[in-house]
Parts: sequence; C-alpha cells; structure tokens
Amino acid sequence: MESPHSLSPSSSSSYSSDGVTFDTEEPRTPLAVRRALQLINSGEPHLCLQAARDIRRLTKTSQRCRRQLSQAVGPLVSMLRVDSPESHESALLALLNLAVKDEKNKINIVEAGALEPIVSFLKSQNVNLQESATASLLTLSASSTNKPIISACGAIPLLVEVLRDGSPQAKADAVMALSNLSTHPTNLSTILETNPIPFIVDLLKTCKKSSKTAEKCCALIESLVDYDEGRTALTSEEGGVLAVVEVLESGTLQSREHAVGALLTMCQSDRCKYREPILREGVIPGLLELTVQGTPKSQSKARTLLQLLRESPYPRSEIQPDTLENIVCNIISQIDGDDQSGKAKKMLAEMVQVSMEQSLRHLQQRALVCTPSDLPIAGCASEVSSK
Repeated sequence: MESPHSLSPSSSSSYSSDGVTFDTEEPRTPLAVRRALQLINSGEPHLCLQAARDIRRLTKTSQRCRRQLSQAVGPLVSMLRVDSPESHESALLALLNLAVKDEKNKINIVEAGALEPIVSFLKSQNVNLQESATASLLTLSASSTNKPIISACGAIPLLVEVLRDGSPQAKADAVMALSNLSTHPTNLSTILETNPIPFIVDLLKTCKKSSKTAEKCCALIESLVDYDEGRTALTSEEGGVLAVVEVLESGTLQSREHAVGALLTMCQSDRCKYREPILREGVIPGLLELTVQGTPKSQSKARTLLQLLRESPYPRSEIQPDTLENIVCNIISQIDGDDQSGKAKKMLAEMVQVSMEQSLRHLQQRALVCTPSDLPIAGCASEVSSK
C-alpha cells in the first residue's frame, strides 16, 4: 500500500534535511538506520515526519531493518496522538511495515499504546487514514497475543462498520482482520453479536472467488455457522448459501475447504432444515469434484456432506433408481474403494453430463422465481448470466 508522501529508493540519489545529507542509494545500511532513529527521537515534528517516511521505506522489504528499527516503535506511536493527519498516516504506515512478519514488533506496538488511536482512525472520514488503520489492525491481529487485546479495545464493531461502509480495500482488510480475530475463542461471540454475515456475503458476492478475500470470507462464515444465529443469518441473506457454493466450485483449495466445511456444519446441525437450501443452489457438481480434487479434509467433508444430502426423509422405495441422489450414492461407494484414480476419471466424465443437466434445471428454476415483482429485469439477467 503506497502513500503519496513516501519516498521511493529510486526517487533521488540524496536529499537534505536541516543540512544533513542522506544517501538513498543504500537504504538498508546501518548508517541509514541510525539516522532514521536519530530523526525519530529528535522531537522535531518535521524531522519525525521525515523519519517515519524513511522507516517505512527501509522496512518495506527488509526483515533485518525491522529488527534494527524496533526502537522507533515508541516515538511512532507518539506521532499517532499529535494533531496532524499527515503524521498519523506516515506513522501508521511505518508501524505497519515494522509489524509485518515480526512478532516482537507486533506485540511491542500494542504494548506501546497504539491500539487506542488506531481504533479511533477506523471512524475517520479520511479514506486513506481509515484504510491504513484497517491494514494495521489486520497485521497486528495476526499475533495470538494481540487478539484478545484488540477485541477489548472495541475494534470488532468498528471493523464490521468498515466491512459495511468502507472502501473496497478497507473491506477486504477488515474481513481478513475479523477472520484473524475469530480464531480466539472469546472473540467469535463478539463478532457474531455484530451481525456481520450480510456484509460478509455482500463482499463474497463481489470479490473474485479465487481471491484471498474470498478465502477469509469463507473461513469466517465457517466459524460463524457453528452458532444457530450464524446459520440463520446465512440462509436468511439473499444469495448467502449460493455465494458459498460458488466458492466451493471455483475457489482456491483452502477456500473450498472452508466452504464445504461451512455447508457440512449447517447440514450436520439440522439436516432437515438446511438440506433443501443447500441442494437448491446446485451444490452437487462441486461436491463431486471435491471428492476427487480437493484437499484431504475437503474430500472427507465432501463425501460426508454428499451422504447427508443424499439421504431422503422418504422411504427408499419411493426414490427412483436413476435420480441424481442415487448416482451420488454410487459414486461415493466407489470412491471409498480401491483404484480411486482410474474410477475417479470415469466418474468425472459421467459427472459432466449430470452437471449440465442439473445446471440447466437450476437456471430454469431461478429464472422462474426471478420476477419483476421482486427483482429488476436487469438484475435477473445478470444473475442468470453469471452462472
């Protein structure tokens, strides 16, 4: 994330600050680090501002500089408290770079009192400042030590507000920060209380399904559907289950694992309640593919979910032998046997025909319910064409 105030290493060969000449051709030398520390500790606002920009540049790609400049954390945090938006953003970006891949700096930044001003910046009308604050919390929340402290500072409701109203970049960082925070047990209930699922679903609908954003959305949904409130919120949200199914079909391996995990959790919690909403979104082809091409966890979860979706509340005698449910049943039993690779290829070939037939029926059904009374014609066309 670049800032218009940053100095790139290639911008000039030297520059002067109060008569002191700095060499920018070798930004990672100990001399550059020492000078940055001298400036940040000078107490002079304009020198501190220059130091913050230098620290950001020095630590952008150098882990060694992050360690050497750890002493700058305290003065940089002090800059977050002065009445200067320019200082706020420069200090935030410097702290952000200091924290990347450095657990000690993450903890030291929080211990130095950075959370109070950073959390307050989440409410800023300055888009750049809000984005920088959200990115900072994303990085700081990667530390298990910081997770409960960040929650205790009231960051979670504000991150959900950013997820609702922020810029595209801020929304993506907010959902990743919330996903990080959700791995601490006491934070998950706090997140759930903010009713974030409508905003997560909105982001999931619009982002690329193979993106890191989609992965974190699905990870968060998987955690939230452990609770009845989360399951109800997802099924109540228009296109909520469908968005998860779409990730299951075209997401990264990790995203698909989270997606199938979320759907399995729902079906295991109350199969009668959630079986139809899941089936209605055309999940079967994606699940069949996962049983062969997913991660080991995805394969296991996909098989289990297929079994749950296959089981009918009606007597077996009422199920026609050529239904998709019976095809799925046969596929599962064969995959569990020997020679999985050869059989999988044959089954995937059969699946293509089944998938095409199911997808056509699915599109026809959705076209019927997509009427002018509940959706604009343009929205309906867009929905169908996105399949």
